[in-house]
Amino acid sequence: MIKRLSLTSRLALLFAACTAVVSLIAGVLFNRASEAHFIELDQQLLDSKLVALRSALQGVDSREAFALRSPQLRAELDHQPDFTLRITAAEQRWVDGAPHLSVPAAPGLHSLQNAGTDYRVYNAPLTPGQPGSPQLSLILDITHHQHFLQRMQHLIWLTVGLSALATALLGAWAARSGLRPLRRMGEVAASVSAHSLTQRLPQAQMPVELAELAQAFNAMLGRLDDAFQRLSAFSADIAHELRTPLSNLLTQTQVILTQPRPLEDYREALHSNLEELQWMAQLVNDMLYLAKADHGLLMPSREALDLGDEVDALLEFFTLLAEDAQVTLVREGSAPTMGDRGMLRRALSNLLDNALRFTPPGGEVRVRIEPGVTLTVENSGEAIPAQVLPRLFDRFYRADPSRRAGSSEHAGLGLAITQSIVRAHGGKIYCESHAGWTRFVIELPKGD
Repeated sequence: MIKRLSLTSRLALLFAACTAVVSLIAGVLFNRASEAHFIELDQQLLDSKLVALRSALQGVDSREAFALRSPQLRAELDHQPDFTLRITAAEQRWVDGAPHLSVPAAPGLHSLQNAGTDYRVYNAPLTPGQPGSPQLSLILDITHHQHFLQRMQHLIWLTVGLSALATALLGAWAARSGLRPLRRMGEVAASVSAHSLTQRLPQAQMPVELAELAQAFNAMLGRLDDAFQRLSAFSADIAHELRTPLSNLLTQTQVILTQPRPLEDYREALHSNLEELQWMAQLVNDMLYLAKADHGLLMPSREALDLGDEVDALLEFFTLLAEDAQVTLVREGSAPTMGDRGMLRRALSNLLDNALRFTPPGGEVRVRIEPGVTLTVENSGEAIPAQVLPRLFDRFYRADPSRRAGSSEHAGLGLAITQSIVRAHGGKIYCESHAGWTRFVIELPKGD
């Protein structure tokens, strides 16, 4: 299996490749520019030589006339040793300074090579515009130019290689330094366990590009820590809630069995055990209900409901309890919605029962329904501390820390079940408590 490259190696190779490409392109462009510059210089030199030769050979139209001008021509050629001349007239060569060269016949500037030597050849007539005029071939040795260009090409390749190597090393160092926060994140992630969820990444030390990722990572650790703490507390709460009825069952059964007793005592013990078992069964059913809600298995039916009618039916059920507690029940407003009648009644029943239990004698419980749809169950009485409000919907959580045996809705599951039902209907629920009133506000989708 081919070993995958690390991110540092990939970045280093990418930097090296980019530098090599840029250096190569720059070198090629410089080499082309140098070559064009030399061609331009050679053209200028040959043009100046052509003017001088035409001046020296002006009026020459025969071999005899050329012989008379030969000393002047040699003097002109002796000034530049790398320059030579070929003069051709009527297919006869009057002068041939490079007999070994095969010079192109076409007019203009040409480049050619022979025996390892490079030449620039410039063909032009001695007398422009005159038919049969002798043809001049100005031949310039440019070997020194080509040596310079070859050295330049070697330097370009050396520069490309060295710059790529240097950039790869510097890129690896820079990438390793830049990726240090990622390695730190990996170390923190590797150290996370059920017993160590308190570590956090230092966001202030993170680069701007990783600050958002670090914030999300810390938020994830916070959620995991909170979920684990809740799970631990949840397990402890379940054990606590079941320990009391199980202890009662064991104790009462052991006492009954210590000696023979009348049939009525056995019947009374069985009735008492039945109540405990029914309470435990209800508790288990409520836990299963919440488990279904956690996994999205609560599927409420959708039927048109009038919340005013539903609340009136529940208030009628709670009337006797309210009279015994000397509490007034009031309903204000009405609104249509779509939902599951049984589930919504269970949620509202939990809220009303909770409100009645915590409303002092002479107090009031009001249910207000507003279009939108917003339903508020509020009761007068002592306010709930602000630090308690966020945990009211936790399972088994009660503002009163003392544990009391009773019905399952008093075990701290009622508000959790209510929240699950509201969420299953696409709504939300929250609590407010101030100025002597506690309000549970439910926001549901508006009915058609």
